[in-house]
Amino acid sequence: MQGRLAGIGADERPLSEGWNLVLTEEGVCALPSDVPMSSQFIPAPVPGTVAQALEVAGRFDREHPYPLNTRDAWYLCRLFDEQPGDVVLRFKGLATLCDVFLNGDKILSSESMFETYDVPVTLQGGDELALCFRALEPRLAEPGPRARWRPQMIAPQGLRNVRTTLLGYMPGWCPEIHPAGPWRPVSILRPGPVIIRDLSLRPHLSEDGEGRLYASMFVEGEIAEAVLRCGDFEQAFVQNGGGHYVATLRIADVEAWWPHTHGTPRLHDVSIAIDGVSHDLGRTGFRRIEVDRGTDGSDFALIVNGIRIFCRGAVWTTEDIVRLGGSREIYAPWIASAAAADMNMIRIGGTMAYETPDFFRLCDELGILVWQDCMLANFDYPKNDKTLLGHVEAEVRQLLLDTRLSPSLAVLCGGSEMYQQAAMFGLPERYWASPITEEVIPAVVAEVRPDVPYVVNSPSGGAMPFSPDAGVTHYYGVGAYMRPLDDARRADVRFAAESLAFAHVPQTRVLERYLAVPAVHSPQWKSRVPRDRSASWDFEDVRDHYLNALYGFEPGMLRREDPELYLDLSRAVTGEVAEAAYAEWRRAGSGCNGALVWTLQDLLPGPGWGVIDSTGEPKPVWYGLRRAFRPVQVLLTDEGTNGLDLHVINELGSALDLDLSVACLRDGQQTVVSGRRELSIDARAKENIACTDLFGAFFDTTYAFRFGPPSHDVTVARLHSRATGALVAEAFHFPLGRVKAFHVAEIAAKAAQIENDWFLDLQTDRFAQSVHIDLPGYRAEDDWFHLAPGALRRVRLFARIDTPLDAEPTGQVRALGSRRIFEI
Repeated sequence: MQGRLAGIGADERPLSEGWNLVLTEEGVCALPSDVPMSSQFIPAPVPGTVAQALEVAGRFDREHPYPLNTRDAWYLCRLFDEQPGDVVLRFKGLATLCDVFLNGDKILSSESMFETYDVPVTLQGGDELALCFRALEPRLAEPGPRARWRPQMIAPQGLRNVRTTLLGYMPGWCPEIHPAGPWRPVSILRPGPVIIRDLSLRPHLSEDGEGRLYASMFVEGEIAEAVLRCGDFEQAFVQNGGGHYVATLRIADVEAWWPHTHGTPRLHDVSIAIDGVSHDLGRTGFRRIEVDRGTDGSDFALIVNGIRIFCRGAVWTTEDIVRLGGSREIYAPWIASAAAADMNMIRIGGTMAYETPDFFRLCDELGILVWQDCMLANFDYPKNDKTLLGHVEAEVRQLLLDTRLSPSLAVLCGGSEMYQQAAMFGLPERYWASPITEEVIPAVVAEVRPDVPYVVNSPSGGAMPFSPDAGVTHYYGVGAYMRPLDDARRADVRFAAESLAFAHVPQTRVLERYLAVPAVHSPQWKSRVPRDRSASWDFEDVRDHYLNALYGFEPGMLRREDPELYLDLSRAVTGEVAEAAYAEWRRAGSGCNGALVWTLQDLLPGPGWGVIDSTGEPKPVWYGLRRAFRPVQVLLTDEGTNGLDLHVINELGSALDLDLSVACLRDGQQTVVSGRRELSIDARAKENIACTDLFGAFFDTTYAFRFGPPSHDVTVARLHSRATGALVAEAFHFPLGRVKAFHVAEIAAKAAQIENDWFLDLQTDRFAQSVHIDLPGYRAEDDWFHLAPGALRRVRLFARIDTPLDAEPTGQVRALGSRRIFEI
């Protein structure tokens, strides 16, 4: 049997029940019959991992892991319910060195975690299927071709010769939980009288707005008719000889798919009817994505459907470091949280693992672009290893086939930081390139998904591959390198595939439940703080640097003398840094086309990189990013002696009528100067306005000229919809620094129910900084936000899972820099 078997005309059933697991010493058992029946078998989920099975059995603790790559792991299953006959066993992912046995005979040896295998077999009835995951440690210790550089963050170096994830092998970055087991589904396929192979589907959006769906397949058996359907349109297949059928379906003026920040992610049902029997293939969207590298080749911007898109979002890690993957239901809350923060891109980095088609389908539906790295990172991969090249080619081909209908797949990248590593070790440019990234992968992309732009490596471009002012960069000037905030502008970032890494502190309720230890002082706390291996600092030190820079407190002293204030400042500061950086990157005149934060989610509860903690609760920084990512936005930028500039952004597909207002406040209360303008802004446009244009006269908004004592401590810009009067966006500037804008405000907070939804109405007599809403039964739509005096601020509340439907919100509201607590 040749070619990849499609599900059409075949009965596919998951083999997810009846599996048992036992660990044996490395190399002791060559065959299933060698496994002693007296061994301690435990039930094992499939798909799943060894760590997952052991954790469920109470024999593994993800917070204190032990090595799982030193022993063989045997998965055994008796196929009592399967009838005899010819079938195909499909293995979607085996981590990593795996021998597969059927009735004691070896039918497959896998050496790649990332490949799908279809194995034709004949069942006898009552068959035994056995999977032996061989200990990986001995393979990692084997000598390989001499590497020209050795990355410090990954151990051991032998991982460059094995096709497995780096998750679990990056000390300081993630828990050292070694992946092993059938981490993707195992299923059995029974082909029908008609067999479909090598089904290829490719959507395309032409420049004149016509949607085209190209399809081809090989048919074994006799059929009278095959019809391709997309939405309300259909097109008959024509036979092209040798059982090869092709069709091109055309839809004039099709509704295009857009990132949700710029339009509607429109999807269309796709199916194939064989002799009148319809087979659902999922949904697709029509979009056109191109990369604009500028006239000099140094730029990098995604052009979607002819429109330049500012990409913002985060780098995905994994939804569960033990399970390493999940179903649609498991992915949904994470991707929904990204969309709720107005993220329009998620990057799956080369140190992680490929995700399932369900992941991409959710991104399709929610309008989130996916930047997909190949699982290659940091290493000097062997250039002449034909087996390795073959594995990479196969995994990339299967990824692209599995996501063939997904419009969300926006960029396919050759991997992460290989070029950067070579350059930082002082090697000349000729050593950076690899046939894997320069030849093998782009050839597969051009063949299977030419609609997806290819990037050779992340970062790449410029005098050095990591230069922020050209191509794609990993920008940590603001962040790990502790540069001042204005470096976000000075660096002239074009596109940051990752940026702004901090040890983000979770909400109090999460720490009280999952990590109730003294912050920083406890070894358990410190073990959750990410760090670069062998570095003399960690990412809590980075956060502390900006706490001092923005608020003027000495972190070490504050931790000792006022730990509660230290944690609150720590929660607030990373959101403030993120908002400031994105204001620079999104302002009118910026050359930046996108930036993704590192990372979306944590792997354990605590002060990790994630903007969402491992329990699914957004951290304070998530709210800051949500404000920074608004499609309709107002920004304030400090232009020194040029004063404050206002930047109004409308990324939506229609023009807007807005009211723009600015007020400079003394003591957070008294208006010193103000201005207002009615503004009509075109679809997908930006406008830059000097604050003095609204005032009608000179005013030292930035306190740059210093003619006498300062006249104000905060400037507030507001954007309202002229049609509804609703507040659309706000921006704030602190000419004297944030501490000078700490005020003891009187905040009035009242819960209000409108139909079936709860809201919190807030008002303050003076400016209140980083207002935190703490409601045990509810999560606020916005949190850790600045509250200006005057108008009512209404915040929507979302009930937590365990909150009764009729429960009235109760809790507390407080502002940073004030000890006052306001009860609700």
